[in-house]
Amino acid sequence: MPGRVLIVDDDQSMCELIEADLSSRGIQSEWRTSAEEAIRLIQDGHFDVILTDLQMPGLNGLALCERIVANRPDIPVVVMTAFGSLETAVAAIRAGAYDFVSKPVEMDVLALTLQRAIQHRSLSEQVRVLSERVQQSSRYSKLLGESPVMRRLFDELRRVADTDASVLITGESGTGKELVAHALHEQSRRRDQPFVAINCAALPEPLLESELFGHKRGAFTDAVADKRGLFLQANGGTLFLDELGEFPLTLQPKLLRALESRAVRPVGSEQEIPFDVRLIAATNRDLDTAVEEKRFREDLYFRVNVIQIKLPPLRSRGTDILLLAQHYLEQFAASNSKQIVGLSDATAQKLLDYEWPGNVRELRNAIERAVALTRFDRIAVDDLPDKIRNYRGTHLELGGDNPSDLLSMEEVERRYIQHVLKVTRGNRTQTAQILGFDRKTLYRKLKQLGEDSNENDPSSRTS
Repeated sequence: MPGRVLIVDDDQSMCELIEADLSSRGIQSEWRTSAEEAIRLIQDGHFDVILTDLQMPGLNGLALCERIVANRPDIPVVVMTAFGSLETAVAAIRAGAYDFVSKPVEMDVLALTLQRAIQHRSLSEQVRVLSERVQQSSRYSKLLGESPVMRRLFDELRRVADTDASVLITGESGTGKELVAHALHEQSRRRDQPFVAINCAALPEPLLESELFGHKRGAFTDAVADKRGLFLQANGGTLFLDELGEFPLTLQPKLLRALESRAVRPVGSEQEIPFDVRLIAATNRDLDTAVEEKRFREDLYFRVNVIQIKLPPLRSRGTDILLLAQHYLEQFAASNSKQIVGLSDATAQKLLDYEWPGNVRELRNAIERAVALTRFDRIAVDDLPDKIRNYRGTHLELGGDNPSDLLSMEEVERRYIQHVLKVTRGNRTQTAQILGFDRKTLYRKLKQLGEDSNENDPSSRTS
């Protein structure tokens, strides 16, 4: 591993011997015969590691080590000590030395020790830079990212935030849809008013109706008092409907009426109560397909989908993965009082290679687990969950150089359609867009290729 070493020893012949050996191994070095000269050189030059003898006239190696640790803690110090002088070596380690080697020096051992020290400094620098990037990277509220897709998203959110238009946030599970909803609220003129959220998939239909619209006392068996629904609780602020794709079809007309009239009628009441809320909804479902399959009302879809914000999957965000990993690492290390500074190089590569089907939520959980389990100051590959540690990427194999291995165009098309469906997690609207088909063409091809059934083909239905 390339690097630059400063050798400090009052024995000039020893300095020249070590310099020649390191040069043969591709490691650059300079030498000085006193600690005072070395200190002046360190102030002006760049070195990856300091190698110093302990027994020197004037300022000795132990004092030099203490000075370097105090003023340049980023440079590791390796000390050379007489064979068997364990007490001196321990004193050097306590003074902050990275490691020690015994005299007479075995050159292979010394080279290996210096290479480890050089790598340690390189990794420390990477962690420092990554930590600075986390602090300086583009943000929008609690959202973090530097990738082009995230910069475009932040710009879109800034333009949308201070309007009252309804927003539909779409994206895979775990991409941060609720964080985006909070960010839009916090950056809007409604920021000082309530932000009220509900998961539409978490409640059965009767409870969902009561939660959203409220009820009058006696409206049903357990209605022992009047209840203000979430529309009224969010009055003046923002109402966030998460998992909108799971909203019961039978309640959709009532939701549409409330949004169009800007008033709600509590269950069991004959009066409508006006409200003023900004609606933000989110879904990981393909609502275009749901509309075509009559599982979601088209008029309601258009009402909530005034502005659509599409969140990118984590796998398309490049090195944002490492930024987020470092952010979560620092967060969990602090909360667990653990001295963890970063990721090993191999761990970082594993995180970049993985597809992240669970997106940011999965990454956060993986880092929390790794912080809890690691015994070192860096997250190692063994600290990662099995499916990330053992992940092997896949690619579309179309054929080889042997004519007998080549595929027909029909088979190539079938495999590619399957691949795009896999990448889009079965989102047929997005699949059709990528393939350049309309949805009816996609359904027809799926049927022809034996990949779908008639009942899923909207062209086979009668109105």
